[in-house]
Amino acid sequence: MAYADYQNEVYLNGLADQTPAFPVGWRDLEAAAYAAMNPQARGYVSGGAGGEETMRANREAFDRWRILPRMLRGIPAQRDLSTTLLGTTMPAPVMLAPVGVLEIVHPDRELAVARAAASMGISMILSTAATTPMEDVAAVGGHRWYQLYWPKSRELAASFVQRAEKAGYTAIVFTLDTWQLGWRPRDLDAAYLPFLQGVGIQQYLSDPVFRSQLAQSPEDDPGSAILHWSGQFANPELTWDDIAWLREQTSLPIVLKGVQHPDDARRARDAGAAAVVCSNHGGRQVDGAVGSLDALPGVVAAAGDLPVLFDSGVRTGADAVKALALGATAVLLARPYVFGLALGGEDGVRHVLRTFLADLDLQLGLSGHASLAELSPDSLVRTG
Repeated sequence: MAYADYQNEVYLNGLADQTPAFPVGWRDLEAAAYAAMNPQARGYVSGGAGGEETMRANREAFDRWRILPRMLRGIPAQRDLSTTLLGTTMPAPVMLAPVGVLEIVHPDRELAVARAAASMGISMILSTAATTPMEDVAAVGGHRWYQLYWPKSRELAASFVQRAEKAGYTAIVFTLDTWQLGWRPRDLDAAYLPFLQGVGIQQYLSDPVFRSQLAQSPEDDPGSAILHWSGQFANPELTWDDIAWLREQTSLPIVLKGVQHPDDARRARDAGAAAVVCSNHGGRQVDGAVGSLDALPGVVAAAGDLPVLFDSGVRTGADAVKALALGATAVLLARPYVFGLALGGEDGVRHVLRTFLADLDLQLGLSGHASLAELSPDSLVRTG
């Protein structure tokens, strides 16, 4: 079944007075999800760095690019959205971005996300800040990458990536832009950092190297374990030269996330990265930074033959079309699936995936493109 057929399913269900269980429009979905969260979770999920100017810049960048539809091009009713990325064929150019501490929005946390993604054949990237050990998420099945926050201990960093490889993850996504947490006023107003409550450090607590560095087990002395985590998380001393060491620790391809400057894309290529992610962490790290979509063309040009994934501000199928037209190989969906998780666990995440993919499929065809390969910068007009 084509993704776009989902709208027919919705309309047919309407004949039996059945409407979607969750909002379809992203703004309504967001509002409902935030209403369902407690204040601390709402601030953590919704907030950005500083005055949240980068968050605004992400959406404004999408507004500046407009799709220029073409007509009478013989578009097939069923379009193939599949793509191949790092040797894996995916049904659509969409992955779930790494988002941490999901337990604060739903008790089924990453397990619900993994089940929904696997049921749709969509690849998931698991965060180092997940509230579920990586092995438990892998047991759900589906295709997965592992996102690394590189700790101070090299032995611990090696353990993380080697555990991921053993558990069947097929790539390591090293996030470059979060070697220290950004200034996040919403969390600061609430004096809330979930990690200090032991939430989002489960990869550490379940790691044999981390546990070996403790005088007592986390179960016997959770406070000391949290304190040790706090000394491990930030690693500001990393440089491009360290990528070579990381590549020696695993046979998995290394993807570098957080690239926005063309020179960094070139450095990533020279360092042997398998792909890069053009991302500003959804506006959560540097305030007043360039919108991610504005940075994308320069990153694509500098990356050469490296695949470039896109992240930050993606909400709709039209957003995905714009990023793909500007050279992205795939887009990462983040906050929208968290909204679905908050509202309905696994069913909520699956709802978000179905609506997003249907929207993407329709936007591609209705704009006059029979396949992803037909998208190019000529598919768009820049208005500002």
